[in-house]
Amino acid sequence: MLRGTTYRGALFALVAVPASVPLMVLALVPALAWHRGPDAVKALVFLLLWAALLGVLGLAGVTRRVLLRAGRRLLGVPLSAPAGRPRGADRWRTPLWVLLHAALGWATALLAGMLLLAGLVPVGSWLGLLGKPVSGEQLVWFGQVVRVRQGWPGAWVWPVAAGCLLAAVAVCAKAAAVLRLLAPRLLGLSAAERLAAAAQRELLLAGRNRLAQELHDSIGHTLTAATIQAAVAGELLSADPAAARAALLGIEQSARAALDDLDYVLGVLRAEAAGTAPARGLADLPELLDRLRHTGAVVDSELSGDWARLPCTLSREAYRILQEGLTNALRHGGGGPIAVRVVAGPGELALAIVNSLASGNSSNGQRGQRGLLGLRERVRLLQGELTAGPDGSQWQLAVRLPVRRSA
Repeated sequence: MLRGTTYRGALFALVAVPASVPLMVLALVPALAWHRGPDAVKALVFLLLWAALLGVLGLAGVTRRVLLRAGRRLLGVPLSAPAGRPRGADRWRTPLWVLLHAALGWATALLAGMLLLAGLVPVGSWLGLLGKPVSGEQLVWFGQVVRVRQGWPGAWVWPVAAGCLLAAVAVCAKAAAVLRLLAPRLLGLSAAERLAAAAQRELLLAGRNRLAQELHDSIGHTLTAATIQAAVAGELLSADPAAARAALLGIEQSARAALDDLDYVLGVLRAEAAGTAPARGLADLPELLDRLRHTGAVVDSELSGDWARLPCTLSREAYRILQEGLTNALRHGGGGPIAVRVVAGPGELALAIVNSLASGNSSNGQRGQRGLLGLRERVRLLQGELTAGPDGSQWQLAVRLPVRRSA
């Protein structure tokens, strides 16, 4: 009884009394308009109309939001808001809560009020605040004459008053405990709403993973290329100004590509339309290879097949796979030639990247393993096959993707 949450919970229970009075007045009007009906039937009609109005109030979405906020603050119960509007049987949980809340609030108010009066009336009569006693040994209590004995006030008035007061507090505390027990079941998330919330969190995590993958694949590649081009330009600035200018031009092109990719990633972060994505596919592969050559890398390419007939999604994902593979070759390779092979067949798209390993490195770099995990995930989603690993002094990456054309 010394906890503040007890009295905040009791306040939450008693708030239902003034909140339901306007609906009570509306329900009372038809019952009073029925002059010839029996009193018992009138009372039943009144209760049914009142319950129906309370149920309609509970169906409003704003009602649940208000109750959730009040429940969290006054009851101290962690209540989560649903992701959307309740459906099916969940729609009736809030109306049921409103009915129980109103019934419990009125019962608590009436019972606690009677206990308070039962404790205060004897004290008030004994002090002469509610009228004088009938005689020196008699006391008027709720219209009844109670005979008292000598010493009664000191021996009984205050204990009775204290007992009634404690009982009233106990009633309020019990009402708050009942509301805390029912709130998670009726105001909290149902099983279906928890599943919907879990699905929403999964979508959010998937979006974050997609953002991380886009940052790693696109911007990571362009920054790697720009870094290598800057180093080449610094070495050739005095010896070969023309080559240095070409490297600087490559840096400019890489920076523009990075800005385009960053704009796309920000679009993903802001959940904008997919149309903000740069439409890079296999048709842009020659431009990507030219940017690599501007870094000083030797790139031998073998490109064949009708890329224009490939599905857009497959072309885009294949470009990302090649981009990541070439980035790993630049970062962790031995600096030798990089061979790129792309063959688009009628039922399969084959991708391959071969580069030399750095001296003393048989795993193509530990940092490259993170990008390799992303590649495996992309290929798995496309229901393809990926093989990657050292082959003597070279690192080979081979990907086979099925081509499913729309009918």
